[in-house]
Amino acid sequence: MRPPLGLVVFVVGAASLGAEIAAARLLAPYFGASTIIWANTIATVLVALSAGYALGGRLADRAPFMHRLCQIVVAAAVLLAAVPFLSGPLLRVASTAIGSLSVGAFIGSLLAVLALVAVPVLLLGTVAPFAIRLSLERTEESGRVSGRLYALSTAGSLVGTFLAALLLIPFAGTHRTFLAFALALAIVAVAGLPRRYALVPLLLAILLALPPGGIDPHIAGSGRVIYEAETQYQYARVVEQRNGERWLQLNEGVATHSLYVPGSYLTGNYWDEFLVLPFAARAAPPARLAILGAAAGTTARSYGHYFPRTMIDAVELDGQLTEIGRRFFALARTPRLHTITADARPWLASVSRRYDAIFLDAYRQPYIPFYLATREFFALLRSHLRPGGLVVVNVGHPVGSGDLERAISATLRAVFPYVARDPSESTNTLLAASASPLSPRLLIAAQPALAPELRPIAAAAAARLAPSLRGGPVYTDDLAPVEWLVDESIIGYVGRSR
Repeated sequence: MRPPLGLVVFVVGAASLGAEIAAARLLAPYFGASTIIWANTIATVLVALSAGYALGGRLADRAPFMHRLCQIVVAAAVLLAAVPFLSGPLLRVASTAIGSLSVGAFIGSLLAVLALVAVPVLLLGTVAPFAIRLSLERTEESGRVSGRLYALSTAGSLVGTFLAALLLIPFAGTHRTFLAFALALAIVAVAGLPRRYALVPLLLAILLALPPGGIDPHIAGSGRVIYEAETQYQYARVVEQRNGERWLQLNEGVATHSLYVPGSYLTGNYWDEFLVLPFAARAAPPARLAILGAAAGTTARSYGHYFPRTMIDAVELDGQLTEIGRRFFALARTPRLHTITADARPWLASVSRRYDAIFLDAYRQPYIPFYLATREFFALLRSHLRPGGLVVVNVGHPVGSGDLERAISATLRAVFPYVARDPSESTNTLLAASASPLSPRLLIAAQPALAPELRPIAAAAAARLAPSLRGGPVYTDDLAPVEWLVDESIIGYVGRSR
């Protein structure tokens, strides 16, 4: 039995682009989803396809047989199915490298995973010229035949792109996306092979039915994973420590994105500074507050306790993190809280309400979304502030590196006349920006009206509060190379540490 060549080409086209989308998703938890990672992934696929085209032409001239083409497609299916399994150890090296800032291991694991994806894509690239060779009966038909097959391949690529991005990855996960495309390849190819090859799609179907593994549990350290899920945007889990603390970890698990301390509304971490910094610009607590990047609600929960009259709009792109906050981080008991599932910038552009304070904590380890770090975005924030209001931005950075902070500060100064910094931790600086003066004296004057446990936090913040760092470029929507700057900062930090 001979499978229709057009169908083979269509499925191969779908698997090629589907594998590219899945590969970018596979890498994102460990390497980020920046334009650099996308460029590397796209370049890998294009190089592999180019090599496959050249190789396929030679193979087709040497052995122009349908069963040979089907064997190539089955081999590609097996290798594609192996990607999520073989990449696991390499990605664990990547997660360790991020934690230790080992650039060599980081880059090495990235290249190795890309190579894993490149091999099956190379084999898929051999199919188009092979199919053309098999379809040609007369040379005068070469244009029509090649045009038809390339059209089918491109149509398959289009279907594979949307199938992966809109259906398979959101609802089946990255792991099963690779397996689904591998299974489709095997099914169309075994029709042209002996019966024993039918074991391949059967084994792939079994693998597809098995539950996928998550990120290696060693990342949890001494804690116990009490919940994990792959959301539409990322891998998320809740780790409970022996003292009852709960940490929200995303993707590679290096950073903690929300923290719950039993019996307390304070964390001993940078989240506490959000509670007091507004008093550097105003004497009263915010009547209305927006938190952009609320995660599981650490800041929102604390505000609801210490300032119960404050109306809080907590905006989080990943709605499952909000549900995690309600279930594991006591977010459900927060008064006057309005949770919103949306991307911060388009949501803010769509509403007209104004705020006394806007907190921006949407930056993701190790990169930040460029469109949340530009002059245009900060101008949008200012347009939503009431008189005397302020913006507080959390800037994460490698120890001792001020490049990112300088760039964000310069961009804030292009919009706000007053910008101050609170270097609360070695890897986190809070930047406050306002149209009104920011003063440590106002913070000190506000202490008597604060809850007793907030007074030392306000005193410490007042002692640290200083003018923003000078220098740095002003980022715009057109030019905001945040990925390059973060990469350069990480490499520079490793160089200084040796």
